[in-house]
Amino acid sequence: MSGHAAAWAADMLGLEGPDALADLALTVDDSAGVVFVPALAGLGAPWWDTDARGLVCGLSLSSRPAHVARATFEAIAFQVGDVFAAMEKGIGGRMDRLLADGGPTANAMLMQMQADVLGRPVEIAATRELSAIGAAVMAGTGVGLWDDETARGLFSNRQTRYAPVTGEDDRSRRVDAWHEAISRTRR
Repeated sequence: MSGHAAAWAADMLGLEGPDALADLALTVDDSAGVVFVPALAGLGAPWWDTDARGLVCGLSLSSRPAHVARATFEAIAFQVGDVFAAMEKGIGGRMDRLLADGGPTANAMLMQMQADVLGRPVEIAATRELSAIGAAVMAGTGVGLWDDETARGLFSNRQTRYAPVTGEDDRSRRVDAWHEAISRTRR
C-alpha cells in the first residue's frame, strides 16, 4: 500500500497526482517534524496489523501542505526501511545496499530519502521494470537459452546510485519518530 499513499495524499491536498505531490515536497528541505503513517488499510509488513489506522502527527502552526507532502514520501522510505530491517533480522546479517527497480525509482527525492533512512546505498536498475525481464530470463534459462551466469548478468546493470548523506544521529532520530508514530496507530 505504500504506493497508494502518494496518490491518496495528493488527492487529499487537491493535487493532480503523485508527481505534483513530489513537486510540492521538493519546495521544503524537510518535513519539519510532520510524520505520516499511511496505514490506510492497516499496516502491512513487518507490522501485520489490520486494525491500525493512518495518522499524521507532529503538526504545528508552521506546518504547510508541503511538509505533509514530504512526510508522505518519507513514510514510503520508512516502510521500506522497516521491511529491510526485518529481512536483515531474518537472515541474521547486514545487507550492504538496496537494489531497486520499478516506477518509484524515477523519483530521485524518494530514492535519496531511502538511502538516508537505510544508511546504505540504493542502486537503481538501468532497466526500470525488472519483473517482466525476470520472468523472461527464468523462461529462457529454463529452456536453455541462457546459462545462469549470463542470466545474472542481465540483472547486474545498475544505472544510478544514491549514497546516504544523513548522519547517523539524524537518521536514528527520524526513525525513532517514525516508530513512535507507528505505535500510535496500533493503540
